[in-house]
Amino acid sequence: MNRFARYSILTVSVLIVCWVGIGHVLGRTANDKAYKSLVVYGEVLQKIQQDYVDEPNMHLVTAGSLHGLLESLDAESSYLTPREYAEFKKKSGDPGTGETGLNLSKRSGYVVVTSVLPDSPADKVGLRTGNFLESIAGFTTREMSVGQAKNLLVGQPGTGVKVGVIRRGRTDPEELEMVRQKLAPAKLLVQKVDDNTLAIRFPTLETGRAEEVHARLAEAQKQGITRVILDVRDCGRGSDAEALAVARLFISSGNLTTLKGQTVPEQAFPADPSKVIWKGPVSVLADISTAGSGEVLAAAFANTKRGEIVGERTFGLASQQKLIEMDDQAALILTIANYYNADGKSILEEGVTPTTIVRAAASAADDGDDGEDVSTTPDSQKENPATPRPLSADDPVLRKALELLNAPAKKAA
Repeated sequence: MNRFARYSILTVSVLIVCWVGIGHVLGRTANDKAYKSLVVYGEVLQKIQQDYVDEPNMHLVTAGSLHGLLESLDAESSYLTPREYAEFKKKSGDPGTGETGLNLSKRSGYVVVTSVLPDSPADKVGLRTGNFLESIAGFTTREMSVGQAKNLLVGQPGTGVKVGVIRRGRTDPEELEMVRQKLAPAKLLVQKVDDNTLAIRFPTLETGRAEEVHARLAEAQKQGITRVILDVRDCGRGSDAEALAVARLFISSGNLTTLKGQTVPEQAFPADPSKVIWKGPVSVLADISTAGSGEVLAAAFANTKRGEIVGERTFGLASQQKLIEMDDQAALILTIANYYNADGKSILEEGVTPTTIVRAAASAADDGDDGEDVSTTPDSQKENPATPRPLSADDPVLRKALELLNAPAKKAA
């Protein structure tokens, strides 16, 4: 960095500190804490500039501090530099952009896989929920936001992206390469698991899912099905509104969930008895791979006590983000509201806790019997579907849900 640039940055820092100081003395408003924080920030920049062991790249220092600032809030909030934001807009605006099928968050400082879309590039190379991505495209994820990670993973279909994967029980990363592809919409798996029970597995909760579930339930009633299981394991993508629409097909009363934030007025989402199509017994399967819209659906059942939630605590991501453009062409992806459980704690903070906890083996959902698929998706829509793995008779979570659904019938007998 040349002398002119160095002194320019130092001068700007001093001006910021002076401006903040004057405002602090004259203002002393509700923004008191913000003023004090800016004073500290300007002071730290000065000390780095003057006393660091080597001459620092202040552009990188500033960008790094902003990344850290957003990441300290929650895993979903991110800062994108002007270059990163330009790349983000280009990729998100291209309908032909390819991706890997990974749903991500951060834990223990690294990017972690929360779930994997079926038949996706990530699925094909064996990535699973709980795998840590130590690096993406040669960059360590230790200093990477989720927004940056997603930016690196998308690109032109047919191009490859390498990731360093740390699997459970191992310390050394394994390098894998995924070939990006344009993913087909994931379809529901509708499976008859016994004579009286239909299971519906959700890989996503994208728009139109509620209408599809409505049709499956109407068909199931004609077939004499009396019980339904909703499986939202590995469901971490989709629309929160669609999750609530699916819940309203089953829940006739009570508050499904609540959404609120500092600038978002509290909003309750009540059940609607006019939307209910299924009044029979129902259970929901959930675990750590259930996130986002999948958690909103699980929370609706937990909050209204409409059936059992079986499995493990969900990941804890259900929230809403806002994209905020900055004057320098950078951008913030900022969490502005959280969904809440009935106990008043946010799902982001504690996830959704099952009524019956069952810890499944990691491979329980990957093997086994295909069961009977009663999906009515037209052949014209099955050109290249992303098909979730069928439920297995060896799945301990499914077995427990069936046991609980059968219990009332046994008592009645």
